Amino acid sequence: MLLLSACGPSSGSEPTSSSSAGKAISVTAGFYPYEFVAARVGGEDVQVTNLTSPGGEPHDLELTPQQVAALSRTDLVVYSRGFQPAVDEAVDQQAADRALDVLTTVELLEGDHDAHEGESKGADEPAHEDEGAGDPHVWLDPVRLATIAEAVAEQLAERAPERADGFRQRAAELGAELKTLDEELRSGLADCPRKEIVTSHDAFGYLAASYGLEQVSIAGLSPEDEASPKRLAEVATFAKQNNVTTIFFEELASPKVAQSLAREVGAEAQVLSPLEGPPDTGDYLSAMRTNLDSLRAALGCA
Repeated sequence: MLLLSACGPSSGSEPTSSSSAGKAISVTAGFYPYEFVAARVGGEDVQVTNLTSPGGEPHDLELTPQQVAALSRTDLVVYSRGFQPAVDEAVDQQAADRALDVLTTVELLEGDHDAHEGESKGADEPAHEDEGAGDPHVWLDPVRLATIAEAVAEQLAERAPERADGFRQRAAELGAELKTLDEELRSGLADCPRKEIVTSHDAFGYLAASYGLEQVSIAGLSPEDEASPKRLAEVATFAKQNNVTTIFFEELASPKVAQSLAREVGAEAQVLSPLEGPPDTGDYLSAMRTNLDSLRAALGCA
């Protein structure tokens, strides 16, 4: 197994520990946004493993026995409890004393649970733990992600005190970039004639709340939720009444429902990335700027 440095973190592989003095700290991330943060904050002092392979849907992640066992050897797990049930279980078994649940570091919003009552799931599909809890999509708010970066820096500093200044400096540098991104989003979405966005699943609550938008989602907090006919009719009515021009879907889930709804209401179906997986090019920052461009076009911004 090859573990790469933060310049090129590995994905979907097995974490190992290397916490002795002078060695890179091994960090295991549940999925892409926290891989990005750990790599940026850790720099050359960390080796980052992403449990979710590129192209994989993180909600549906199933870990191999080797991945579960390897968590006992990693120095730090950065994850979002309730978002990936398989990771929660593995952390409880192997790394409960070496894990950072990012949802404990920031203020959470409630997901739009009431709007999705009656959604259906597969016959054997259990409810996700995030249902009924706070919205876990915190990374789509750059300000909250900066806070998470600070928390990761402190966790790394505990494991390598002699390198604490470097971790904190890199977290501050990333925080400054995220502040710039926040300002771009704020100014870029301030004067749009429309504020309503229709999305395939309830992933953009933090983005909407931070920048004065109104999100109406077809499905709930998990993208595999299936909207009821009643919900689809409600969203179609909303889209028509508010002259919605774009129905957004995500790249890691089927676009069929969004495309069907778009045809029904005379809109286009386009990608708005929830950044649950790595972008094809660039990184979190560039992908969020692409999202900004997509939102501005959909909302008729000047």
